Amino acid sequence: MRLLIDTHALLWFCEGSPELSDKARAAMEDESNERYVSHASAWEVAIKVSLGKLKLHDDYRVIFSGVMKANGFMLLPPAVDHYDALIRLPRHHGDPFDRLILAQGQVEGLVIVTCDAEFPAYGLPLLR
Repeated sequence: MRLLIDTHALLWFCEGSPELSDKARAAMEDESNERYVSHASAWEVAIKVSLGKLKLHDDYRVIFSGVMKANGFMLLPPAVDHYDALIRLPRHHGDPFDRLILAQGQVEGLVIVTCDAEFPAYGLPLLR
């Protein structure tokens, strides 16, 4: 399976949070899966930490270098095709970071690991 891990799922994974379902955690830990994290997530977390809107349990660099590398997660850079798909996305969701993650999942054919209530409206494959 090819996964795109939403920002909150990544943070819950790092924290060992029970809010991440056992099914999602197992898929994220399964080395036979391709596991991606969007650059949008790295950007979103950096912005929210710098504004004081998010407090991390681990250092930013530990999460986006150490944890990702230790677990075989790969950063998915944005591409013009992603932005083009973003333009055509319906406006079910207004968060720009989530909209880019949705567009990336659509273009790359990835299953998005999320519990965001707005994501099902897009009809993309989700793992909750």
